[in-house]
Amino acid sequence: QVQLVESGGGPVEVGGSLRVTCKISGYTFTTPYCLGWFRQAPGKEREGVGLITSADGHIYADSVSGRFTISQDKAENSLFLQMYDLKLEDTAMYYCAATGPRGVCYNTLRTVDFSYWGKGTQVTVSS
Repeated sequence: QVQLVESGGGPVEVGGSLRVTCKISGYTFTTPYCLGWFRQAPGKEREGVGLITSADGHIYADSVSGRFTISQDKAENSLFLQMYDLKLEDTAMYYCAATGPRGVCYNTLRTVDFSYWGKGTQVTVSS
């Protein structure tokens, strides 16, 4: 059973930094694969933040490019989202996701292209 568990969210001030982590278990890391971060603010649709591929390629949404960095620790089956210069509009529930069931990566930030999801961690940015 594939499980993705996010952690590290919390309150942060405008301009601050935060790192959220996704621990992945039960997932078969058959290449190629994509691991992604998404977010959903109240009343809005879930949107893609960015992804990392099995080859350590990256795609970022324009709204976070240059401020957010995605990395993975393959030995620890963990995914990270480092956020800098946070803005009020970054407030959202942040979800990690993985493509599947195995050996697939669409290199897109469409939610439909990801098969496995965590339950999210809340990031709240305040002034």
